[in-house]
Amino acid sequence: MLPLVVLNGPTASGKSSLAVALAVELIGRQRPAEIINADSMLVYRGMDIGTAKPSLPERGGVAHHLIDILRVDQTATVADFQQLARQAIAECRNRGVIPILVGGSALYVHAILDEFEFPGTDPALRARLERDLDQAGAEEMHRRLAQASPGAAADILPGNGRRIVRALEVIELTGRYQATLPTWHYALPDVRQWGLTLERSELDLRIEHRVELMWQQGLVEEVRGLEQRGLREGRTASRALGYRQLLQHFDGELTMGQAKEQTITRTRRFARKQLGWFRRDPRITWLEASDPGNARLIADAV
Repeated sequence: MLPLVVLNGPTASGKSSLAVALAVELIGRQRPAEIINADSMLVYRGMDIGTAKPSLPERGGVAHHLIDILRVDQTATVADFQQLARQAIAECRNRGVIPILVGGSALYVHAILDEFEFPGTDPALRARLERDLDQAGAEEMHRRLAQASPGAAADILPGNGRRIVRALEVIELTGRYQATLPTWHYALPDVRQWGLTLERSELDLRIEHRVELMWQQGLVEEVRGLEQRGLREGRTASRALGYRQLLQHFDGELTMGQAKEQTITRTRRFARKQLGWFRRDPRITWLEASDPGNARLIADAV
């Protein structure tokens, strides 16, 4: 069985470029490799600048899976992503290709790799809760969640309306919400995980530079174009960092400067939360993100 290589780390830590470098290194050793995306926002067509989606030249000729597979008005659930990613991993292995899973979302990675079952859903209940979210806002819904399940509320950021709605739905359906994730127990064979880490000050600086570059590259125009293609109807896509702030700017709720600054501060907060999630997994071997030898080191180990 070919190994499943997993690269974890917060946003702006260099996962995408390392994944390409690793795949190229493995291919150079006559070991075919392809990349599988585990970032919940890279699945959307047209969301390129604000997600730092690797361009075709940046992909270095390496095949990438689960990128640009949905319209912005469609919703990507963790359960759907689990199924799609596991299918892609199995298909790579069946062709004699080493799959490299690049994890932007710790929850998605955990769901893909481990024994992870999902409670059912009720479309009518979900629709009602989403209407409540639209009317009351994420912070008010978070207060409602805190009354129903303090543990769940503590585990979900007040601005994450999608997860708040899902938690409230599960509580109404099952009477409880499991705030803690399942234990670390792989559902897939021969998983080998690495993580990228760097000083907080360096990460903060990278995020600020990345957001500034997004604005320079035309994020405002990208969001305006996606708005015409149903971005506001997309329950997941419309809440992506940068996209949500610019939609608020278009609505007159934020100035352009506030939209940019809020994108920076909330991305930094998200990155810290990502790193906190990944740090909980004792199976990850951590590497300094700035080390140029990481691709060779990982290739030697697999």
